[in-house]
Amino acid sequence: MHDVIVIGSGHNGLTAACYLARAGQKVCVIERRETLGGAVCTETMFRSPSEPGGYHIDVGSSAHFMIHQTPVIRDLELEKYGLEYIEMDPFMSYPVPGGGVIHFHRSVEQTMESIAKVSPKDAAAYRDFIDYWKRVNRGVLQAFLVPPAPFKLFRAMSGGQWRRGAMFKKGEQADGIRRIISSYGQVVEEFFENESVKTALLWFAAQSGPPPDQSASADFVGWQAMLHESGGKRPKGGSGMLTRAMIRMLQAHGGEVISGDPVGKIMISGTGDAARADGVRLASGREMPARRVISNAHVKTTMLKLVGPEHLSPSLYKRVGDINTGNGFGMVIRCAVEELPRYEACPDDPHIHNGLQLLVPSREYMNASIGDYIAGRPPEKPSVLAMTFTKIDPSLAPAGKHLLYLWAQWHPYKLAGGVRWEDIREREAQKIYDVATEYAPNMKDKRIDWYIQTPVDIEEKHGMLNGNVMHVEMTIDQMFMFRPTPELSQYKTPVRNLYLASASCHPGGGVFAAAGYNAAGVVIKDIRKEKRWFSRK
Repeated sequence: MHDVIVIGSGHNGLTAACYLARAGQKVCVIERRETLGGAVCTETMFRSPSEPGGYHIDVGSSAHFMIHQTPVIRDLELEKYGLEYIEMDPFMSYPVPGGGVIHFHRSVEQTMESIAKVSPKDAAAYRDFIDYWKRVNRGVLQAFLVPPAPFKLFRAMSGGQWRRGAMFKKGEQADGIRRIISSYGQVVEEFFENESVKTALLWFAAQSGPPPDQSASADFVGWQAMLHESGGKRPKGGSGMLTRAMIRMLQAHGGEVISGDPVGKIMISGTGDAARADGVRLASGREMPARRVISNAHVKTTMLKLVGPEHLSPSLYKRVGDINTGNGFGMVIRCAVEELPRYEACPDDPHIHNGLQLLVPSREYMNASIGDYIAGRPPEKPSVLAMTFTKIDPSLAPAGKHLLYLWAQWHPYKLAGGVRWEDIREREAQKIYDVATEYAPNMKDKRIDWYIQTPVDIEEKHGMLNGNVMHVEMTIDQMFMFRPTPELSQYKTPVRNLYLASASCHPGGGVFAAAGYNAAGVVIKDIRKEKRWFSRK
């Protein structure tokens, strides 16, 4: 019997598994796919007789930001297991319509110098913007790394800062609260005046999902301050090198990994308040007993299918079913190309390919994409984020060749008028590639091959319902103690010894690992409490 079975080998599940194995638990991770790593996974594609090594392509996440703001990599000593990060500096760049480029470096000063070339006033405003949100977000980060509860959240965010002025300056507390609960579009409007600066910050903030006018979304742009502290990084060899290192660490501590045999059901004994998870039954029919089960699967998959209505109250079953998974998010094309883009706005810039490239010419352009999404159709002019990681890591492609990833929002999962993604996927993919060629005409006819992921493809490959890469919408009613529901927000379920650890939980999606980190802490605390109880008997 295992002490702990973890359902799913995504990075949150592996984070929890590694911490538990390090604590002496006998852990087994079960992955439904043959390939491990969930949405933090790199696969080899486009092999040919002339290029037998192929291209090493991320099929989920690519840039790693948030995990570097946690203790996970250090605690698990992942460098010992082959993980090597490459700094992206600048971590993102914005080709300015009409010419020029704004680079966002890890250094605030270098970023200000870049902004000053298009708007000296906004360069100074950027310093104020970063200082302001850094004060706010040091407390928010503490709240992200503990299970959510109203009083814990307040203490973590404030810590006496209201009185001492560490979060808000004296006399500015009321306006500070107003700003926090406003939209990120409003925050950008208040701080900056240059259209290119505004558009760049808005488009990067939009990567969390909600549109710029969404209430209480201000910190999606405010989190920019934390990126200057952690920077943006890429695992050498591909995004999946993170989860491969976690698997090696897990195995070094006695853990086991099973792939290609999905969990069909969580085995539960007892009923009502006495219901308890006793292990899992695989699709093959194999039963695997365990003292505890942690699910890294989507919360709806876990509770509605793997647990089932027979073990949930009707009210909780309905609330889980009502969780807002949204109507899609975006789609991505992963292209093998002959050369890197040469952007007309900055054709000879030596730094633009180091990080993300923001290909949205204006706020109006981005709002048009949102309008199409609301109407249930793919955007006529997609808002695009380009990634060219072969610049900083040539090992990803054959010599002299490159990779170009193009992520685009907003693309509905359910299309209006009976349109099916399978009928339009290549047409929509070409529209995304055309945006890159508009910015960089040299890319016309330079595509060797591509791997297309529509919202439907994302759902099928990664189990992200409706193709939502954040699992559930990142709106204030589904954040902190409301994520995924109030009674499930502590990573525990009504079924004893069954826990949640996925991006469906606090603090949400992205390559963060905080949900897995927090879930592991809850499980370890329960194990210790149980041991103390038995020792007293």
